[in-house]
Amino acid sequence: MTDKYPGLSSYTDRHGKVRWRYRTKERVVSLPAPNQPGFKEAYLAAVEGRKAPKAPVVRMPGAALPGTFGAANQRLKVSVKWLAHDEATRRKNTRLIDEFLDLRVVPDHSLTWRDVPVKNLRRVHVEELLGRFIATPHKAKHLLVAIRKLIYVGLRQDWIETDPTASVEWRPAYTGWKAWPREAMEQFERRWPVGTSARTCYGLALWLGNRRGDVAGLRWDQRVNHRVLIDGVERQFDGFDIVQAKNKGRTGGKRLFVPVTPMLAEILDAADRRGETVLVTGYGQPFSAKSLTGAMAHWSALAGLPKGLTLHGLRKSLGVYLAEAEASTRQMMDVLGHDDIDHAELYSREASQVRLAVQGMDRVVRLVTRKPLLGEPIGEPRGEPVNKPLINNDNGGPGGTRTPIRLV
Repeated sequence: MTDKYPGLSSYTDRHGKVRWRYRTKERVVSLPAPNQPGFKEAYLAAVEGRKAPKAPVVRMPGAALPGTFGAANQRLKVSVKWLAHDEATRRKNTRLIDEFLDLRVVPDHSLTWRDVPVKNLRRVHVEELLGRFIATPHKAKHLLVAIRKLIYVGLRQDWIETDPTASVEWRPAYTGWKAWPREAMEQFERRWPVGTSARTCYGLALWLGNRRGDVAGLRWDQRVNHRVLIDGVERQFDGFDIVQAKNKGRTGGKRLFVPVTPMLAEILDAADRRGETVLVTGYGQPFSAKSLTGAMAHWSALAGLPKGLTLHGLRKSLGVYLAEAEASTRQMMDVLGHDDIDHAELYSREASQVRLAVQGMDRVVRLVTRKPLLGEPIGEPRGEPVNKPLINNDNGGPGGTRTPIRLV
């Protein structure tokens, strides 16, 4: 071996391990064993008097440095809270977390947040990160939620003492999904008569206010009768007993009873009953939740409707109907299955501003001036004068009459 590689020799160190070196009068260079990778390059560099090139560092798939955001991501994916999320939630958060981990800490440096220790995160870093997404404020909000999941892991592992995002507020203006205009509803109904899958899907989303997963999974055996005591009278109602798919894995889902309206009953009477689910494909099979998004877009396009009118928009349309019918916020929450009041009040804001404003000012007019309602001809009597018998000695005693009053 030494004949083939002049200057190469071996020795046994104090631990009994055989080591190799290139030795001359001027220098001694440690080398890997001749049977190890990189020996020839290291020997040649030693002979030429230059430094041997370092072996490239190769990141193993899934590897993460201890205490870093990459390590926090690994622990998050095996946590009970993460596994309790439904598949769609996990998929969305995985996408956001991966995007955060691959972002460069400094634009002109290769270091990414994946390799940064969680304890090094500061509020200024979070605000700078969110500022990168100023053009998409809702994405920035969801990104903040994803980062907080990783910080929560760091807190549990004692990698960080306080949450640097606790004082960061990011609440972009939220208008929600676009409700369908009445004209668009009429156009869709003309194109798709009752009995078609398109009309059944449309009716379930509109008149039950269901999300797409609940529309896809709604079964005939969920249609039940409930007896309810209202104003001292027991009444029987036909409706659907629904357990919402949202948060079903984490909290069991919210249970709702939603009455069947005459509008929906007409659609259900003509619906295809070949399957267990109310909504079925042309082959009698259930739709998947994901496929309904594309199906509704296809049906809407065939009806000549513009883009932007979605399945979830029909759910919002029911919320607008409830608001315009002056349903209380609590009633809207119990029909649509919302847990927080902010979402329910979105529908109140979507209700006809003109109609609600006129109704409000009508009350002011009647209270202050007792003049005709807004929009009615001024000076014209409103109906026939009423001669109402007075009671309880009201201004003239029993049997008297009240002088007719005309609103002018």
